[in-house]
Amino acid sequence: MLRLLGRRNAFNVRKVLWLLDELGLEYAQEDWGRGHRSTDDPRFLALNPLGTVPVLLDGDAVIRESHVILRYLASRQSAWGLYPQELVARARVEAWMDWVAYEMTLPMRGAYLGGELGLAPWNRATFVQMGRAEYGKRMGVLDAALAEAPYLAEGRFTLADIPAGFVVHRWFSMASLERGEMPSLDAYYDRISDRPTFLRHIRNGLP
Repeated sequence: MLRLLGRRNAFNVRKVLWLLDELGLEYAQEDWGRGHRSTDDPRFLALNPLGTVPVLLDGDAVIRESHVILRYLASRQSAWGLYPQELVARARVEAWMDWVAYEMTLPMRGAYLGGELGLAPWNRATFVQMGRAEYGKRMGVLDAALAEAPYLAEGRFTLADIPAGFVVHRWFSMASLERGEMPSLDAYYDRISDRPTFLRHIRNGLP
């Protein structure tokens, strides 16, 4: 059976849990990380020397980094509707996944970790202000893209929508943000909220 190491409420773990249930896979999830077993434990570091979650164990295979795990699982299950085999279509999916990984990390740290939770060192006023402004700017990018199609790639739900769907959920969950009108983003959030797996792991009362 697949084993997923990482606390159930962690941002990157929740994305993988969402896909595991989308694919109908059996798995065991083990809580590692903040408030649970320490990822500094030598047993964990032997699997992932970076000490980060999630880590997926599939027999002897050890897979780390959430977006790598998403790609691995979709390929393992031949879920080509989610992760196309055709290279140009796949690139369109991966471009949005990488956009979230590279473009959303700092804005989320400022807006969420600093502005919403007040955690140091992200709670410096200039960093919070920058995070909120950049988060809003990037949600505007998504709103514009979603005005052209119901989902981010291939006109259907794909792996592109799992990382993006999470940052959209967090955008709508933060009480400290001022949000302008983004009708396409609103409709997208409603659309992915029709998925029981999204409600189970993402829109489940946690930001």
